[in-house]
Amino acid sequence: MGAKRGFWGNLTRDLEAPVAARGFGTGWFSGFFAILLAVVGLCFVAALRWPAMASMPELEVVRGWSGFRPLVHATLLSAYALALISLMLRPRKVLGMTALMLALIATILGGAAVQPHETHDWGIFFGIDFFAVNMIATGLMLAPLERLVPLRPDQRLFRTEWREDLFYFLVSSMMVQVITFLALAPSSYINAKFGWMDGVQSTVGGLPWIVQFALAMLLTDLAQYWFHRLFHTVPFLWGFHAVHHSAKTMDWLAGARMHFVEIIALRGITSLPLLTLGFAPSVMQAYVGMVYVYASLVHANVRGNFDGLGKFLVIPRFHHWHHAIEPEAIDKNFAIHFPWLDKLFGTYHLPEGRWPSGYGVPEKVPDGYLAQFKYPFVRKQA
Repeated sequence: MGAKRGFWGNLTRDLEAPVAARGFGTGWFSGFFAILLAVVGLCFVAALRWPAMASMPELEVVRGWSGFRPLVHATLLSAYALALISLMLRPRKVLGMTALMLALIATILGGAAVQPHETHDWGIFFGIDFFAVNMIATGLMLAPLERLVPLRPDQRLFRTEWREDLFYFLVSSMMVQVITFLALAPSSYINAKFGWMDGVQSTVGGLPWIVQFALAMLLTDLAQYWFHRLFHTVPFLWGFHAVHHSAKTMDWLAGARMHFVEIIALRGITSLPLLTLGFAPSVMQAYVGMVYVYASLVHANVRGNFDGLGKFLVIPRFHHWHHAIEPEAIDKNFAIHFPWLDKLFGTYHLPEGRWPSGYGVPEKVPDGYLAQFKYPFVRKQA
C-alpha cells in the first residue's frame, strides 16, 4: 500500500512541478504529452476491443473510418517515443514510466490491430471513446492556448484542484449514456404525448440549416438562462450549483466541475427545445459539439477583452465575472451564449477593462467528488 501511495505521490509531484522544473529540455513536456497520448490511445483500444460496453454507438462512424486504426497506431507510437525522451532527459522517471506502462497496456490489449472481444449485451456502455474525443477536442485545443495567451501567467496547468476537476470531466464523459437517458426523459415524454406539435416540427425542420442552428442557440439559451437563475435563487438548488462555483481557479477544466444532479437537470432543459421542435439531427449534433468546446473556452485562463464580440456573444471575461468573488458580481451574467439576455432581464455586469480579482463562493464547499456529491443534501441553508 505504501508503494502505491508513493507512486501516485511522485506522479502528482512531477505533474505539479514548479515552472522552473518544467522548461524545454527537462523532459517534463515530453512526459506530459506521452501520458496524454497514452491515455487517449488506451481509450481508443478499449473502445475497439469492447465496442458493446466501452463505446458510444453515435461514434461508430469514427471507429469505422479507414484512417482510425492508423491514427491509433500513430498515437501509441508517439506516446512511446515521447516517453523514451522523457526517460532520457528527466532525473525523476515517473512521467516517462507512467506513459510507458499505459502505452504497453494498450499494446497488450491488441493496439491498433485489436479485434472486438465478445461481451454480453448488458444494455449499458461507458463512453471511453467519447472521453478520448472530448479530451482531444477541448484539452489539446485550449490547454496550449492558455499557455500562449494566459490571463494569469503564474497559474500552472496542474493547479490546485486539477485532479478533482479532471475526475468530473471523466465522469461526465464516461457516464454519457446514463446522463443522456435521464436527460432525454422530459423530451421523450412530450414527443410521445403531444401529437399537436407535428406541425411545429415540420415548420422548424423546413427552415434553412443556419437558421435552425441560430434558433437552437437562442431557444436553448433562453431556457438555460432561467434554469441558471433558478439555481442561484432557490436555496436548495443553489447547493448543487455551489459545487460548480466552488472552483477557486478558472481554466478550461474548471467548467467540468458540476454536480451530477445539475448535469441531468441542465441537459434535460436544454434538450427540450432541441428534441421537441423538429430540429434536423445535424443541427443538434453541431450544437452539442459547439457547446462542449464553448463551455470550456468561457472558463479558460485566456486574456483578451473582445468587447466588440462581447456585445453579441458570451466571452470569457463575461463568464469570469459570473464566477467572481466580488459582491458586485453576485447573481449576474446567467446567459450561456447571448449576453443581451442579461441586459434584457437586468442581470448584466461587465465593468469595462476589468477582470475579477478571484473566484469561488463565501461558503465552505468540501473537497473531493463524493463529499461534493453529498453537499447539497447536508448543507445548512442560511
